[in-house]
Amino acid sequence: MGTATAGRSSRAIAWHNWAGTVTATPARVVTPASVGELQEAVRRAAEDGLKVKAVGTGHSFTAAAATDGVLVRPQALAGIREIDRAAGTVTVAAGTVLKDLNLALAREGLSLTNMGDIMEQTVSGATSTGTHGTGRDSASIAAQIRGLELVTADGRLLTCSEKENPDVFAAARIGIGALGIVTAITFAVEPVFFLTAREEPMGFDRVTAEFEQHFAENEHFEFYWFPHTGNCNTKRNNRSQGPAAPPGAVSAWFEDELLSNGVFQAVNSLGRAVPATIPSIARIASRALSARTYTDIPYKVFTSPRRVRFVEMEYALPREQVVGALRELKSMVDRSSLRVSFPVEVRTAPADDIALSTASGRETAYIAVHMYKGTPYQSYFTAAERIFTAHGGRPHWGKVHTRDAEYFAGVYPRFGEFTALRDRLDPDRLFGNDYLRRVLGD
Repeated sequence: MGTATAGRSSRAIAWHNWAGTVTATPARVVTPASVGELQEAVRRAAEDGLKVKAVGTGHSFTAAAATDGVLVRPQALAGIREIDRAAGTVTVAAGTVLKDLNLALAREGLSLTNMGDIMEQTVSGATSTGTHGTGRDSASIAAQIRGLELVTADGRLLTCSEKENPDVFAAARIGIGALGIVTAITFAVEPVFFLTAREEPMGFDRVTAEFEQHFAENEHFEFYWFPHTGNCNTKRNNRSQGPAAPPGAVSAWFEDELLSNGVFQAVNSLGRAVPATIPSIARIASRALSARTYTDIPYKVFTSPRRVRFVEMEYALPREQVVGALRELKSMVDRSSLRVSFPVEVRTAPADDIALSTASGRETAYIAVHMYKGTPYQSYFTAAERIFTAHGGRPHWGKVHTRDAEYFAGVYPRFGEFTALRDRLDPDRLFGNDYLRRVLGD
C-alpha cells in the first residue's frame, strides 16, 4: 500500500483486505495525525466530489471499507486517551488495535468483559461491523461501548452516548461506516479477572442434544464441528479465582499450530490440491483432540493467533433455532459432493439494543462456515446461506453474504430507524460505496 505522511495525502496503489477477497484503488490515501486533520480531509473530499471511507486492518471479508475516493487510514489516531476508574470506562482513539488495547488494559489491571477470538482489528473496525465472541450474559464488543465520537459528513465532531445524541448512539455503535468516521470510543471495563477454559471433544449428536444445557451452565460456551465427521470440540470459559495456569508448551503448540496455523495450513493446502483427502484428514484431526483445562486473564483465553487465511460466512439465528439449522447444514454436507476442510463454529450472544446488531432484540446463536483461501467457496456458502435465511438469519456485516436492503428490512425491526438517521447525517452519501448501497439501499 502506498504510505501517506501523517496528516497529508498520497496517491494510492491498490488496497486489498486480509483475505484477498476485496481490492480497491482509491484516488488518494489520508493518514490524519489528529481529529482536526481528519475533519479537514472529510471537508476536502466533499469539495472534490470524492467519497470517503475509513479502513482499519482489512479483516472484513466484505467490501464495507472499499472506495475509489479518499481512503482514511486511522492508525495514527491510536492509544488510550483516558481511564476513568470511578466510572469503569476507558476512552481509546479509533485506530487503536485491539491487541494493543488489551495489553494496555492488562498493565492497568483492567479488562473488557468479552471479546472475539482474534485481536488484530482496530477498535473502530471491529465495533463498526459487529465483531463478537461468545457469551451467555455478555455481548459483542460494540455492546460494551458507553460513548463515541464521530466525524459527520459536514465535518462536525459529534459526541454520542445514552445522554448525548442518544439517537445516534443507538445506531452508531454498529454503523458499518455509513454514519461517519469514528474517532474515539469509550468502553466499559472492569478489574482484570481470570477465566478457566475447558476444551473437550464431544460427539455432534451429544453437543446438539445438550446445547441449551451447556449454554445455561457456562458464561461462555462455543463449539466447533468438523464437517465429514460426527466429531466436535467444545470450549467452556468461566470465571475463576485463579491463579494463572496457562496451557503447557506441548498443548499450546498442538492447539495453536496443528489446529490453527502451521500444520493446519499444510493440511488445508493438501486438501485444496487433492479434495478427496479432506474427509480422511478431518476424521484424523478431530480424533486427535484431547480434553485440556487452563486458566489465564481474559484476552489470553478468548483470543489466539490466526495465520491461516480463509473466507468466512457467519449468520446470527434466533438461539432456539440454531440446533435445527446446524443439523440441516450437516445433512446438506453429508449428502453433497462438497469437501470442507475448516471446522464450523457455533457461538452465542444475549439480546442487545443496538439497531443493526446481529443480536438486536433477540437471544442469538451464530453459525460460521469457512473455506481455505483459494478454494472455491460459492457452492458451500450458497447452500449454507439458504439454510440460514430460512431461519430468519442475519449475516455478519463484515463477512461474506448475498443479502440486500430489502432482506434486512425484514429481519431488523429497527432497520428504518437506522436508514432514517443515515439520511439525516449523510444525505449526499459522502460515506457511501457499493456495499452500503446494496445492504442499506439508496
